[in-house]
Amino acid sequence: MAKTLNVPLIGARRSGAPDGTARASRRPGDPGALALVAAAFVLAQLILVRPGTGLGWDETVYVSQVSPHAPAAFFSAPRARGISLLVAPVASWSSSTTLLRIYLALLSGLGLFVALRVWRGLFPVRVLALAGALFATLWVTLFYGPQAMPNYWVAIGALVCAGCFLRAGAGGRDRAVLWGTGLSAALMAWMRPPDAVWVTLPLLVLAVVAPRWRRVRPLLALVAGLSAGAAEWIIEAYVSYGGPGQRLADGSRIQGGLGWNIAVGDQMRSLGGRVLCRPCTGGMPDPAVMAWWFVLPLIAALGLVTAVRARRPAPTLLLLACATTAGFPYLFMIGYAAPRFLLPLYALAAIPVADALVHLVTAGGRWRPVTVTLVALGLAGHLAVQFAVLQATVRRTADSHHGWAVTAAELHRLGVRPPCALTGRQSVPIAFYAGCSSVATGGRDAGATAAAVARSVRHMPVAVVTAPGGEPPGYARAWSPHRAGDVDVYVSPGAGSRTP
Repeated sequence: MAKTLNVPLIGARRSGAPDGTARASRRPGDPGALALVAAAFVLAQLILVRPGTGLGWDETVYVSQVSPHAPAAFFSAPRARGISLLVAPVASWSSSTTLLRIYLALLSGLGLFVALRVWRGLFPVRVLALAGALFATLWVTLFYGPQAMPNYWVAIGALVCAGCFLRAGAGGRDRAVLWGTGLSAALMAWMRPPDAVWVTLPLLVLAVVAPRWRRVRPLLALVAGLSAGAAEWIIEAYVSYGGPGQRLADGSRIQGGLGWNIAVGDQMRSLGGRVLCRPCTGGMPDPAVMAWWFVLPLIAALGLVTAVRARRPAPTLLLLACATTAGFPYLFMIGYAAPRFLLPLYALAAIPVADALVHLVTAGGRWRPVTVTLVALGLAGHLAVQFAVLQATVRRTADSHHGWAVTAAELHRLGVRPPCALTGRQSVPIAFYAGCSSVATGGRDAGATAAAVARSVRHMPVAVVTAPGGEPPGYARAWSPHRAGDVDVYVSPGAGSRTP
């Protein structure tokens, strides 16, 4: 990775003078700074995000696919099994959430180090270290790094793929960059196939349209990686969903119908720590919480100006193009928001932003002291806001997960023990905590009929979960009502008699 690399300028005339990329590659710098950033990222996750915090709703779905702790939850069309396989080395034999969190935190730190190191030689190490620090200190990055969720890994795959593709397209003969292009594309498609397509769209267009980038091997590596990563998703689509087209249609329906829908406001509302903003109503967060979101595109644009002036625009243009396409569907094509959706955008934009900030604080002139002071104050305020949002989000999440654990424990006391089944309000995470199956007779996860649930009482304890004071379905109205945590449960007859 440390070899000298001359990346051709997109649409620019060649000249004899070395460009900024070549100069940076001659002095690639010590990668130890990148390792320190990655290590600090791991440590921050372990300290701030509480490894003992239970699994979230979506996490229980992914983990249940490989965990012996509970039967596999219903796997809806929009999901892909990459994250289930990623957690399998731990979740397949241990039910310890703490162990799983530590494993994912370590893995996420390693992923960040690899993703930054791919760009070594294309940007100075100090730029990459700052970029890693900016991305790693976002509350959403810290929060989802140790979680069994796919979006962080799409972000890491995006950074690696763009960097390796850039190196391969520049005419280098290093096979490692071809493997890096293919494997990172496969990682993204393994996690979320549609996101992988959106992220790599600029790379595919560049490889086909731009004469200087029409190289067969990088294009083949990219396409092969996307195909390999999405293979399981495609096969499963034919087996269980009626084909890829029908699976995409089902996924669109479950997500509220994908199409032109401006979700920028929804994403802004989620910046205050709403992990899922659906329906996304209510007021906007405090302006201090949203300020960085408005500053981000301005500094990214300044990063592009900096790169053009340094005669090395190709890496920055490619990063910003991929960031734009990665964020487009979640800003303009979906009717709700989750801050994790934009993690690939933040990861890709972090390097141009860091490049601009480094330029601001290192440029000479009489205004340099003022610039350095303003940047330092801005970064300090930004970190304070991110820390405050993270702490509040972790606290709310821990309380929610604790509530599910309390309900599960009460169900066990009432005789609802494995093998058992739950249906109704929040039955998916509660069932995982209780070691039961979760079944739904309506909604996005419908996979059973009311009659089938009623018949299952003959074989196992069954409970219906409702909101406090809520009405159970007709077949459960004669069942025994109880309060379990902050929900009501209706337990099938004879459940207590089955208790060992």
